[in-house]
Amino acid sequence: MKERILGYFQRKREKKNQYKAEMAKLGPMRRVWIEWIKPVGTVVITLTIVRSAFADWNDVPTGSMKPTILEGDRIYVNKVAYGLRAPLTMRWIARWDTPDRSDIVVCFSPEDGTRLVKRVVGIPGDTLEIRQGLVYVNGTRCNYEPIDQTDADALLEGIEHADIRLVQEETLKDAEPHAVMHFTKPGKFAARDFAPVVVPERQYFLMGDNRDESGDSRSFGFVKESKIVGRSGAIAFSVDPENYYLPRWGRFLKSLP
Repeated sequence: MKERILGYFQRKREKKNQYKAEMAKLGPMRRVWIEWIKPVGTVVITLTIVRSAFADWNDVPTGSMKPTILEGDRIYVNKVAYGLRAPLTMRWIARWDTPDRSDIVVCFSPEDGTRLVKRVVGIPGDTLEIRQGLVYVNGTRCNYEPIDQTDADALLEGIEHADIRLVQEETLKDAEPHAVMHFTKPGKFAARDFAPVVVPERQYFLMGDNRDESGDSRSFGFVKESKIVGRSGAIAFSVDPENYYLPRWGRFLKSLP
């Protein structure tokens, strides 16, 4: 047994010495290529392909998805939720699903190409209308329920309360409920009333959960299916931009409704 162990380490030393001898015969640039550039490049290319085609994270710099998502959250983006795209492109290789009502998606704005995080409110074929901030799908008002004050306070942790008018639970047709909030005054792009529109084929009507402070389909129109990057179901990690970017540990790996 002892001889086998000694023999193993002897062979390891011999291979190491052989490798050093072979490297010594090469020029300095070739050694740098083999020992540094090639392995580092392989890792970078692999990570780029993974982030491009399979999974990524997205920084959230604004409060348009409050109280669900806060500024400083980094959300996980599942890029294969609806299908597989060719790496570094938006071209589909295979499709197996489409966005549904209440999905939180990352998309490119049809207005200026900025990456946005919004919730799917209307899917192709829906007739969508908004009356006094409440959503109607196909002529039927979505279900709204008040949120218990304790739960509301937990949702609003880290959010200024002074101008918040209402926090309630919204259920879009048969989807899971989620919280939305309204302020005393609507923002620049956040219309509380929106005339009925029919969502075109392969397009979606997106809105932020912060209904009075969100630039969304009420201002920039429908979002094409091809502009949707992926679906998010969780916060990867979170920092507080108002407190020296310290970690908000309670939001790490938090699932999103």
